Amino acid sequence: MEMEKIISQNSSMYSRYLIGKVRHYMNRARQNELKPYDISPRQATVLFILHSLGHKSTLAELSKHSDRQINTLSQQITRMEKNGLVRKVRQTPKSALINFELTKKGSEIYNKIIEESSVEQIMSVLTENERQQLISLLKKIATAAEKY
Repeated sequence: MEMEKIISQNSSMYSRYLIGKVRHYMNRARQNELKPYDISPRQATVLFILHSLGHKSTLAELSKHSDRQINTLSQQITRMEKNGLVRKVRQTPKSALINFELTKKGSEIYNKIIEESSVEQIMSVLTENERQQLISLLKKIATAAEKY
């Protein structure tokens, strides 16, 4: 008996299996799309968040919006800074509080990668109404999962 048939007998397990499978395929499609720009999907997410927050954010804000731990995000931001995508800026010259902002290179790459979206093509198999239903259902699951 193939694994999918076995798992499909338990709807909770099968749902989790399908969510994981979709995540894997969509992430792989996004990785392939981002290869020419030499950035990862997680780095693309940071660029998106920074752009959405007015090109500037603290590490705590980035952590909150990306659902990543501060230490993990700090390492990622350091790599992005070395690649010239973001830069550290102190709020005041002697302040310990640091903001991160998009560089010109980071903005240019963001503008290119936002236009090419495998996610849009993949999600186009659903109507707008179906996508809204999916969002609602996934939010419900995320809220329940957060408690664990």
